Amino acid sequence: MTRVVEADYLVVGAGAMGMAFTDALVDHADVRVVLVDRRYGVSGHWLEAYPFVRLHQPSCFYGVASTLLGGGKVQQDGPERGLQERATQPEICTYYAHVLDRLVSSERVEFHPTTEYVGNRTFVSRVSGARSEVRPGCRIVDAHYLSPSIPAETPPPFAVAKGARVVSVNDLGRVDEAPSQYVVVGSGKTATDACVWLLARGVDPDAICWVRPRDPWMLNRAVIQPDPAVFLGMLADLMQAARHTRSLDELFLRLEDRGIMLRLDPAVTPAMAKAPTLATWELEELRTVENVVRRGHLRAVERGRLTFEHGSVAVAPDALVVHCAADGLKVPGRVPVWRPEAITLQTIRAGFPSFGAALTGYVEATRGDDTEKNRICPPSQYGNTLQDWARMIVHGTRSTLSFSAEDDIREWSTGVALNPARVPPGHPGSTALDDARERLATHTGPGLARLAELM
Repeated sequence: MTRVVEADYLVVGAGAMGMAFTDALVDHADVRVVLVDRRYGVSGHWLEAYPFVRLHQPSCFYGVASTLLGGGKVQQDGPERGLQERATQPEICTYYAHVLDRLVSSERVEFHPTTEYVGNRTFVSRVSGARSEVRPGCRIVDAHYLSPSIPAETPPPFAVAKGARVVSVNDLGRVDEAPSQYVVVGSGKTATDACVWLLARGVDPDAICWVRPRDPWMLNRAVIQPDPAVFLGMLADLMQAARHTRSLDELFLRLEDRGIMLRLDPAVTPAMAKAPTLATWELEELRTVENVVRRGHLRAVERGRLTFEHGSVAVAPDALVVHCAADGLKVPGRVPVWRPEAITLQTIRAGFPSFGAALTGYVEATRGDDTEKNRICPPSQYGNTLQDWARMIVHGTRSTLSFSAEDDIREWSTGVALNPARVPPGHPGSTALDDARERLATHTGPGLARLAELM
C-alpha cells in the first residue's frame, strides 16, 4: 500500500539548505511542504559531525531567515575576542530542532525522518518500509545536491593493512591510549580542526605528522564578519586587487598582503582554494607542526609505513592515523535552480549556502515564472582550485547584482542576518563604510571582468 500525501512541495534533505528553503517558503506563501531526510532528524551532516567542530563562519550567517542562530553575540574573551561567536555542533542541532518545531506547529510542514526519496514522487521509510507519494504537480526540491561528504560517513580513501591503527576524526576524542605519533590525513578545515584540537590537549607538535596532498588558501576569519564596513571593505579589497592582477597566484598573494587570505606555509604557494575561514591564532598553532608530508594522495597505511602516489614514509609503529580526508564541499557543476523535474538548491552569492537557500525559498514564494526566477537567481558554486574559486566569485557577484536589482528582494535581504553583505536598517554610517562602498562601485566592474578572464 502506498499512502498519498497532499503537499505542494516535497523537500528532499533537512540539512542547512533544505531547512532554510522551507522556512522562507512557508513564511511567504500559503503552501504545504513535506520534508524528508534519510537521517534520524534535522540538521543534515551536523548530526554526524565530529564533536569538537564549530562553524567556521559567524553563527548569524548560518541557519534560517526567520530565526537568528546564536543571538548575534560577540565573543568577549579568548583568542577571538571581538569576533562574532561560532556555534558548536550541539548548538546547531538544538537550533534546527527548535526551527523544526516552529515549522511543524504551523501545520503546513510535515517531517519524515529516516526516510529515503526513491524518485517518481515517492519516499520510503528506512525503518518500517512504508511507502508514500505526493500528488502530481507537487514540486520536488533537491536539497542534497551540494551535501558534503564527511569522514564519519565516508570510508578512508586509502587501503588499511592489518595491524595499522586508523580512526575517523569523530573517534579522536575516544582514544584510550596515547600513541607516540598522530598522523593527520587531509588538507582542509577538518584536518586543521584536528591538529588544533590535539595541540590544545597538550600533544607535542613534533608528535604530529600532517599528510597534506595540497596546501590550501583559507580566508582570514576577522574579515568575514557581519560588520558592513568590514565585510564590504573585504569585497572592495578583493575587486581592487583583481582589477590589477596578472594571474590567480598573484591575486591570492595580493589578498594575503591585504589580510584576506591565509596560508599554512609561507614557502608553499597553495593550489587549493575551498577557502573556509581560519583565525590567525589557529594559523600560529598550525605552523608549529613542522612534519608535513607532501607526496600526493595517501594510497595505503600499514603498521609503521605510509605509501603515497610518490614514494613512502616511515611512521611510528604505534602511530594513530586520523582520517580527515573526505571530499567535504561538493563541486558537481552548476545547473539551473528551477527546472521542470526539480528545484535544485545551490549557493547564489559566493558561498553562504543558508542565504542562497533562503533566497531561493523567498523567490519561489513571490514569483510564478521559472524563467524569471532563473534570471534573477543564477547559481554560483563552491571553490576547489584557484580557478574554481574565481568562478565562484564571478558567478556569485553577478547573481548578487541580479537579485539586488529587484526592489522587494533587496528589501527582504537587507532584513535577513544570513546575508553577509547587508547594511541593516538604522545602521550608523562611518567613514570606513563610505570608503568601502565607493571602492566597490569603482572596482567591481573591472575586477569582475579580470576574474572572468582568469577563471
